[in-house]
Amino acid sequence: MYPENSNIFTINGGSSSIKFAMYEMAKTPKPIFSGSINRIGLKNTSFNVTYVNRDEKMSYDVYCPGFYEGAIFLILWLKRQNSFDRVKCIGHRVVHGRGHSRAEMIDASLLRELKRIRDYDPEHLPAEIEIIELFKNRCPGVLQVACFDTAFHTTMPRIAKILPIPRRFDRAGVQRYGFHGLSYAFLMEKLKEIAGADEANGRIILAHLGNGASLAALKDGKSMDTSMGFTPAGGCMMGTRSGDLDPGVAWYMMNCEGMNTKQFNHLINHEAGLLGVSETSADMQDLLQMESSDVRAADAVALFCYQLKKWIGSFITVLEGLDTLVFSGGIGENAPIIRSRVCEGLRFVGIELDEDRNNQNQSEISIEGGKVKVLVIPTNEELMIAKCTTDLYMESKIKNNGSKISKTWKSNIVK
Repeated sequence: MYPENSNIFTINGGSSSIKFAMYEMAKTPKPIFSGSINRIGLKNTSFNVTYVNRDEKMSYDVYCPGFYEGAIFLILWLKRQNSFDRVKCIGHRVVHGRGHSRAEMIDASLLRELKRIRDYDPEHLPAEIEIIELFKNRCPGVLQVACFDTAFHTTMPRIAKILPIPRRFDRAGVQRYGFHGLSYAFLMEKLKEIAGADEANGRIILAHLGNGASLAALKDGKSMDTSMGFTPAGGCMMGTRSGDLDPGVAWYMMNCEGMNTKQFNHLINHEAGLLGVSETSADMQDLLQMESSDVRAADAVALFCYQLKKWIGSFITVLEGLDTLVFSGGIGENAPIIRSRVCEGLRFVGIELDEDRNNQNQSEISIEGGKVKVLVIPTNEELMIAKCTTDLYMESKIKNNGSKISKTWKSNIVK
């Protein structure tokens, strides 16, 4: 039995944003509101929130030069919400969790571990750690949970994790981990609902295509391989991330262009991908509008689709065939022309779209009776965080024989 009048709050910290949501605790958590603080550390930082039941939205500019200020602003705003004093636990998306295979309660030991591996993902982990510490300090009576993006891919075979570098680096944890795991876990739950357990246990490729983009190959419901590797900068090209690069490119840029490591890291994460190739925008909709008049935009779109097609082909080989292909993420859900171009020419492996269904953004866009079912499923990472956090809360409650885990904690927040 789920406790009445109890809420879950979720936090999803990105490289320049904080997404958040409030849910009523239940087997399938019910949304109360969701929002985001965007462009943290940049000009025109905006705070946005949508109240689900009231059909109300608001948006305004805020001053947030860093994640500390952004998290403080969020807590101060939260204390004015009626739903806040009913929060039992807070779920944090943590992009890199190394070997953790499931969500974990955040204690001093886990925080020390995250700090030790912060260089594994300098674009996300330092900000996520800062947000976690702030919420733990300001809300000491609340259960805090880390939901790891990497956990989903811990099922990958050993051979899919090893990097072809000296073994001492592998012992230090330098290997392929994979990301977007919360999105993939949500998509697999939805696929099971839509198509049934048998299809969800088949040979599946999931394509999470947004500003960050990756693909995952699954068999028997488990991740067998994924495009991102040691960090979220690897794999296919993305909005501003390069994806996989010849290591010699790094040597050239540092040796001949005089770049230091910090400058190189910024380039591959913030100046590359669609933005780097087009020299104009990281937004796919912008590029699609410009491609007929700007060869750079056309090249960026074409390269994005070409790389996705190569990843799909390689994963079909890993899976020894394909039963289902799922598109998700901002681009995957909303850009029919990209889905069409990615699937073009793949009839020989059984992938064939019904263009009318595709253009109408229907949930199933493959031809009737096609060998490979092609689906469009909207993802929801925040809901998956809420589910993982709720499950861990209920397990803890059972373990403690039903005793209360946390006290009412409204008095513990920022005064």
